[in-house]
Amino acid sequence: MWPVARVISKMRRSVSLPPTLLRAVSASTFINGQGPMKQLKPLYGLWIDGMEQGSANGDIFFEVENPATGEVVSSVVDAQPEDMERAIQSAAAAHKDGRWSSMDMRARSRILFRAAEILRERISHMAALETLQTGRCVREYNAQLARIPEWFEYHASLAQTIEGSVPPLSDPDHLCYVRRVPLGVCGLITSWNHPLLIANKKISVALAAGNTVVVKPSPFAPCSVIEMAAVLKEAGVPDGVVQVVPSSGAAVGKTLTTHPDIAKIDLTGGTETGFKIGAAAGRSAKRFTAELGGNAPVLIFEDHDVDTVVNGVAFAAFVASGQTCVSAKRIIIQDTIYDEFVTKLVAKVNGLRLLNPMDMNSQMGPVVNAAAKAKVADQVNQAIAAGAVALAGASSPSINRCALADKGHWYEPTVLRIPGPENPAFQEEIFGPCVTVLPFSNEDMAVKYANDSRYGLGGAIWTKDVNRAHRIAQKVRAGIFWVNAHHRNDPSCPWGGFGDSGIGRENGHEAFREYTETQSVVLRMAEEPEDWFGIADSRYS
Repeated sequence: MWPVARVISKMRRSVSLPPTLLRAVSASTFINGQGPMKQLKPLYGLWIDGMEQGSANGDIFFEVENPATGEVVSSVVDAQPEDMERAIQSAAAAHKDGRWSSMDMRARSRILFRAAEILRERISHMAALETLQTGRCVREYNAQLARIPEWFEYHASLAQTIEGSVPPLSDPDHLCYVRRVPLGVCGLITSWNHPLLIANKKISVALAAGNTVVVKPSPFAPCSVIEMAAVLKEAGVPDGVVQVVPSSGAAVGKTLTTHPDIAKIDLTGGTETGFKIGAAAGRSAKRFTAELGGNAPVLIFEDHDVDTVVNGVAFAAFVASGQTCVSAKRIIIQDTIYDEFVTKLVAKVNGLRLLNPMDMNSQMGPVVNAAAKAKVADQVNQAIAAGAVALAGASSPSINRCALADKGHWYEPTVLRIPGPENPAFQEEIFGPCVTVLPFSNEDMAVKYANDSRYGLGGAIWTKDVNRAHRIAQKVRAGIFWVNAHHRNDPSCPWGGFGDSGIGRENGHEAFREYTETQSVVLRMAEEPEDWFGIADSRYS
C-alpha cells in the first residue's frame, strides 16, 4: 500500500530529555489566548500515562520532514521496545483497575462528546499539522478533519444504545442473557496518509466499547496523533487509557503485536505487513482487523455526462496525490466515449495546480517521501516498458509547473493508456498520482476487468441507469462501492475489503462488536434442588 516505514532523515542521540524541557515543548497548542498555532512543536515525546515523556533507554529522536519542501519540521522521541513494554503495562493496569472499562457508560460517552467538541474547535490547527507532515493539501485536510468529531459522537451514542440479548433455551428452568464486554488492551497501528482520521476511527470505537489503547503511529506523521492524545486527556479520559508510542523501528511494532497483554490488533497498512502481523496475532489468539492495500476500479458508462464524470474521476484519483487505499486507479471506460473521456481527463490532469500544499489554491501536493516517489516512478516505468503509453505526467514536474519541484518529493499526475489488463500498472497498486485507462465494450467485460485484481477494497460506477448501478454493485468484489461518487465515508457505514485488502470492518455496529467480547450468563431459576449424583433412579438401575 505504501513503502515500508523507515526514517528518511538522520537519527541523532542526545542526553536524556529533562522532564522540564519536555513539559516546555509540550505546552498548550494555544498561545496567549490568541488562537491555535498552525505549526508543529519542535519536539514531541512519547505519550504514556497521560503525558509526553522521553525514552527510558536514553533519548533517541527521529525527524519529521515536510514532503513539499524537504525541510525538517519537528523531532520526535523514537520509542524503544522497553518504552512499548512500559506503555502496554500502563494500559493493562488501567484496564484491570476499571478506571475506564467500569465507568458508567453515559459518563464515558460524555467524555467522548467533549473530545469531539474540543477537536472541532481545533480543526484548522490540526489540518495544518497534517499538511506539514504528509504534504497533502490543507484544504483537503480542513474538509476531512471537520468530519472526525462525528466518529466520537457516533460511537459514544452507539455505546449507550447497544443491547445484549436473551436467547431462548430448550430448558425452561434456565435463563441465558448475553452481554458485551470490552476486550482489554488494543494495539492500534496507523498510517501516515490520513494520520488523524485513521487513528480516530480506531480510537473512538475502542474507547466507546470500554477498552484501553496503545497506538503506534507512522514515523512519517506521528505528531498530530500525539496532540490528539492530549485532547482526549483534556476531555477527561483518565491517564493510562490512551498511549501513543511513535517509533522508527520494527522491534517496537513486534513488541506490540506479540505482547501477551494485547487482546486485539487493528492495523491500517500494507498487504504483506498485514499478512505477517495477522499470522503473529493468530499464534496467540488475538483479535485482528486489517485494512490493507487497494486498487480501485471505476466503471464509466456512456449514459452519463462526460464532463461531470471527468471531474469526479479526477477527484477520485488525485485527491491526496493518489495516496489513499481507495483512490481510483483503474479507469474502465465504455468504448463509445473512451476517446472523448480520455482527452478531457488528460486536459483536466494537466491543468491541476501543484502549489505549496499550505496554499488554499493548491490542488495536488507531493508524495510522502523520496522512497515513495522512487517507487511510483519505477512502477510507471515498468508499465511503459510493458506497453503502456503515458498520456500525461510520468515524470517529475518542471519548475514552471511546481515552484517546489526541486525541493520536495513531487511527481506529475499521470495517466497511462494500457494495452490490456495484464499490464503491471493495472494489476498492482501504484500508491501515488497515477491512473490507467482501459476501454470495455459491454457490461460483462467491465465487471470482468473490475474483478481482475487480488484486491477488493473500493470501487465505483458512473451511470444514470439505476438498475445497472445496483446490478453491477452486486457483481463487483469491493467492500465499499460508490455510485456516481467516490471517497465518501461515514462512521455508520462499514469500511473494509475483500481478498488481499484485509479482514474485519471499521465503522458501524460491526466495528463496535469487533471491539467487544460476548459473555453468556446462564441462571437456573427452578426452586427444586438438583443432585445429579444422588440416589440413582431405579428405572435406570
